Amino acid sequence: MANSRNYLFSSESVSEGHPDKVCDRISDAVVDLYMAADPHSRVAIETLVTTNRIVMAGEVRGPESVTPALIEDAARRAVREVGYEQKGFHWKNAEFEFYVHEQSADIAMGVDPNAEKQKEEGAGDQGIMFGYACRETEPLMPAPIYYAHRILHEMAKARHTGRVPELGPDAKSQVTLAYEDGKPVRADSIVVSTQHGEDVSQERVQEIVRGFIDEVTPQGWVGRDTKFYVNPTGRFVIGGPDGDAGLTGRKIIVDTYGGAAPHGGGAFSGKDPTKVDRSAAYAARYLAKNVVAAGLADRCTLQVCYAIGVSEPLSLYVDLHGTGNIRESELEQALRRVMDLSPRGIREHLGLGRPIYERTAAYGHFGRQPDNDGGFSWEKLDLVEPIRAELS
Repeated sequence: MANSRNYLFSSESVSEGHPDKVCDRISDAVVDLYMAADPHSRVAIETLVTTNRIVMAGEVRGPESVTPALIEDAARRAVREVGYEQKGFHWKNAEFEFYVHEQSADIAMGVDPNAEKQKEEGAGDQGIMFGYACRETEPLMPAPIYYAHRILHEMAKARHTGRVPELGPDAKSQVTLAYEDGKPVRADSIVVSTQHGEDVSQERVQEIVRGFIDEVTPQGWVGRDTKFYVNPTGRFVIGGPDGDAGLTGRKIIVDTYGGAAPHGGGAFSGKDPTKVDRSAAYAARYLAKNVVAAGLADRCTLQVCYAIGVSEPLSLYVDLHGTGNIRESELEQALRRVMDLSPRGIREHLGLGRPIYERTAAYGHFGRQPDNDGGFSWEKLDLVEPIRAELS
């Protein structure tokens, strides 16, 4: 995104009831099962959902106490909590298929530490991961994705409490903001499609949705010129996995920065923290956020790169987009000193060996408030002073 001109920029979000997000939540519920039983478990779980069917496949290595029956119970509980008790997709009645086997010994050999060979824990895969932060919102997230998430999250909370029983679990939003001199100043258009009951009028749906838009967006951003598209097809009764099949990991831009920053291509959900697709992306966000919070730049993009079985990252790259007051090369060296970016170092620093993942599956992995039990630890600002000290 440019930072010194006028333009429009859009980002979308999807609710916890979107078919792909149902899959992400089920997959992360399984990760949490294993992390609770053994923080060193290895998990790579994929889920598919369609009309009254849940299919799981993948590779695991962990305690035998995590049985297929417990995994099925976790999957059904996750679907129930999202709110699916519909004829076409019901948490209790959906058929469940399970195709999960032991992790490859070849992968384990590269990832496991080996004291005899003086080998550190290696990365669970190769790849590139990006982190990003900017000053557009209080949590240092791009504004379009931040407000797209918030609209749907507030709608979901109201649905769960019974305040808006007319709405169903499946929903999507899209927020287009107008930027002037590189800063968001108003909403140009807002799109919300939400599942609703059979007898609920479109007028009522529009009234409900407009209320949440007005509640969430900054004062003065929504005006006479803002264009609204609420359920533009005119009807959205059939939704969720009954309306469209879902898969784990298909909403990687929704999960991150809404397209405002690069993405390495790897999904997060269903993966334990040895998979750097997840853990290194969390670490990159953590570092980028602390750089911006430290006053070193208004925007920061950070890239890390790994090879499977290799402990240390092959590269660390920082771009301050011309908004920084420090040389990027100096900052890159300082960041390597303040945080161990090996898979083990990231896991221990951020406390990723805990059952904290199911809550990340909807409304973004970034820009959330850190939880008291270690969830969203990558959103903390506890590296601000160490980074400053390294550069002083």
